[in-house]
Amino acid sequence: MREKKPRNGLLIDYEFCTGCKACVVACAQEYGWPAGQGGMRVTEILQELPKGRGYLSFLPFPTESCVLCAGRTRKGLKTACEQHCLAAVIRHGPVQELAREMERKPRMVLWAPR
Repeated sequence: MREKKPRNGLLIDYEFCTGCKACVVACAQEYGWPAGQGGMRVTEILQELPKGRGYLSFLPFPTESCVLCAGRTRKGLKTACEQHCLAAVIRHGPVQELAREMERKPRMVLWAPR
């Protein structure tokens, strides 16, 4: 009986994302996506805080077009978004391993495709 392969995903540490969109560009170039489409999107979130203060964060998040760079990772390469992330906030790997890492730090999201 074949052993089941671990399910992979992306762990995104949005605390340190600068919103540079290098991940968006890298994905679009890797797969030849037209402008405005691709496997990664960066959302800007501005939260209003008491006393007129605000908190700005950027959340890079995969779209339904993301295939976790299956062709690249089969060759032992990083995903395009992980490879080109200037802040090194994106990590690809087995979901269970990424979930353990997520437990030790706040402001992270874990994405696992279907």
